[in-house]
Amino acid sequence: MAQDSRIYLPLPRTLVSQLLLGFLFVVLSGQSIAMAQDLSGDRLGDGLSISVWNPHAQCPDVAPMIAVDIDPDRYRFTVHYYQQEGLSDPPDIRQWQERTGHDLVFNAGLFRENYAYLGLLYGNGRSMGSKRHATWLGLFAAEPAEAGSRRARVLDLTFDAFDEQQLAFREVAQSLMLLDRTGKVRVRQTGKRAHQTLVAEQGNGHLLILKTTEVVSLHALGECLRDAFPSLRQVMAMDGGSSSDIAVSPSLRQATMAMAGFHSWIPLLEGSTTIHIGLPAVIGISPRRDQPAAKTR
Repeated sequence: MAQDSRIYLPLPRTLVSQLLLGFLFVVLSGQSIAMAQDLSGDRLGDGLSISVWNPHAQCPDVAPMIAVDIDPDRYRFTVHYYQQEGLSDPPDIRQWQERTGHDLVFNAGLFRENYAYLGLLYGNGRSMGSKRHATWLGLFAAEPAEAGSRRARVLDLTFDAFDEQQLAFREVAQSLMLLDRTGKVRVRQTGKRAHQTLVAEQGNGHLLILKTTEVVSLHALGECLRDAFPSLRQVMAMDGGSSSDIAVSPSLRQATMAMAGFHSWIPLLEGSTTIHIGLPAVIGISPRRDQPAAKTR
């Protein structure tokens, strides 16, 4: 083998230090981006946790969001509509929680001024009088009719079939598709800013409910989630503005406050919406009484 005749000069220590620091910065930055979707917060139950996700490093225009992680194998979902409950007027989110007793309640999709729901809405396998919306292609679907299926999904009607004559899920709510499985943001950039509630399907099968703490555009949210939260498979947007709301049961809230440490989501949840308006449709979650079933698809 020919001898290498090149001469290697030692690098100055300052240059070596700069290169090392640059390397560490790249590594640590990559780790922070990769770990941006990791949530650590308060465990409210076996399969239910709530935390605050702050995407500011990757998304300067997006304020921290309340993030509720739900394991559908341990928590069931129930869709409620005020007329089906025999009510003349829609309750607000806290009244819904008190009435249903769910551990957590969040707003469902969009509705008209007369409180008629816009899109498909099913509870316990029965239609609640609404019809499929032609252009809103996000579908929250839970409690499958077929044993062994995943117990809660975010479906995209661009790719996923949903047969109204042969229901595959008993609890269904249709709304806007925000971010699809291809990474495409499915809303236009309009400049309109409002509070938002999002429902996302994660790669591990859990659902994530995201609630903004400040007004933001849906398009900016979609871009942020695509870039900073890669474990999300697809995301839909429920009703926004003054309708964007979440209620946690008083017992869970009190149990959390009794735990050691600072629970950052509590003041954010209490202060993120100044008023609670009547909501015709909500989705509640409660612990399952049965054992978790094996997921086959």
